[in-house]
Amino acid sequence: MKPMSKVARKLGRQPWFAALGKKLVPLDLAMQQRTGGRVSLAKLAGQSSLVLSTTGRRSGKVRQVPLQYVPHGDEFVLIGSNWGGEKHPGWSANLLANPEASVRVDTREIPVRARLITGAERERLWRGVITAAWPAYDDYAARAPHRELRVFVLSPR
Repeated sequence: MKPMSKVARKLGRQPWFAALGKKLVPLDLAMQQRTGGRVSLAKLAGQSSLVLSTTGRRSGKVRQVPLQYVPHGDEFVLIGSNWGGEKHPGWSANLLANPEASVRVDTREIPVRARLITGAERERLWRGVITAAWPAYDDYAARAPHRELRVFVLSPR
């Protein structure tokens, strides 16, 4: 594991990190748009990063958000943690309404189809893949005990 990744994984578990992270999302999106996906804050911290493009469930407009993801074979696992916030993130509701989306990973644009994972499959991914990649997801789940964090698997189409 890269040294920056170790540091990021420790910082990610701190409650203040979520507040900072929320403020950095617009900066990260601008950075990725400006560099064509070559530079992102998450990548600088040694984490996997993509830009998700969804269709707004109410507006019908393209919505983009930079997200950390967990690689799983040729698929992308996204966790609707919202940093442990009270509500599900908007992008997750957009995927529920319209699972056809795209991701930009580095400089590649990939059309994907999202699938909400539940039950035993979700638990297996959570314990075996998700928290192994980013232990802070357990902390985010603990901060949001009134909701189950949504987990999506995005498959290239």
